[in-house]
Amino acid sequence: MTRGRPAAPGPGRKSVEGSNRGQYGHEMIFGPAIDVRPLFPRERQAMLDLLRTLGPAEWAMPTVCPGWDVRDVVAHVLGDYMRRLSGSRDGHSGAIFADDETLPAHLARTNEEFVRASRQLSPQLMIELLDHLGPRLDAVWAAQDLHAAADLNVSWAATDIDSPAWLDIGRDYTEFWAHQQQVRDAVSAPGATEPELMAPVLDVFARGLPHALRMHDRPEGATAHLEVLGPAGGRWGAVRQDARWRMARPVGEPTALVSMDQDTFWRLATRGITEQQARQRSTTTGDAELTTAITALLAVIA
Repeated sequence: MTRGRPAAPGPGRKSVEGSNRGQYGHEMIFGPAIDVRPLFPRERQAMLDLLRTLGPAEWAMPTVCPGWDVRDVVAHVLGDYMRRLSGSRDGHSGAIFADDETLPAHLARTNEEFVRASRQLSPQLMIELLDHLGPRLDAVWAAQDLHAAADLNVSWAATDIDSPAWLDIGRDYTEFWAHQQQVRDAVSAPGATEPELMAPVLDVFARGLPHALRMHDRPEGATAHLEVLGPAGGRWGAVRQDARWRMARPVGEPTALVSMDQDTFWRLATRGITEQQARQRSTTTGDAELTTAITALLAVIA
């Protein structure tokens, strides 16, 4: 797992004890579970503290999300809160797919529709809604069995096996944190990168390593390592076992190794930078096809 020790949690992360329903099978694919639930209030408070300082010009600053300004990114986060409460708490799907619409196309369309509608809302009202709904969403996650099947599968980690709840919850944490960083970038406000908040983001993103390698068959026992440098970084591994790539303890000399800094990794995983830019900022050794696949890791639906 992260920070070179698969069994030990790093800053801001907790090993999951107690229920082990499905734990062995999930761990064999996705690696050891982590519990990010205590971090949601801290991440949200950092976001709210930032938003309360912004003036009208800053709310209108463009972000890395094409066509979206700061107000739009905040509205998107609010939409995520509302969808997860409606679905995971209230059992309401509400998803209506257009004819032959793929999941990425559906999400792109409905996200844009929500953002456009939310332009009627004032920044102050969006702040109040995030502050009001956040604890209710925290309560939903707190009640979940982390080793049960996820409410929503994490398709960038695997498409042929159900995701565990801890990975689904972790995915939402990474999304909220990444959107906060996009807002911070837009208004030139660094922050929320302390290891306690950022390290779990990198850890969850790294669980996409086997999926990134899925198209590359290699002999049994072949290994690929991802090293992320920085206070929030760590080292993760994948091994070819039983005709698939699986998360594994990063020990020994790997078949392929990619090393990059923590800023490069989170931006690559969310496509804040291109694969080519990530490769230019990385060092690689070993199997070139595998290192190319690692530097194409994606941890969002696109």
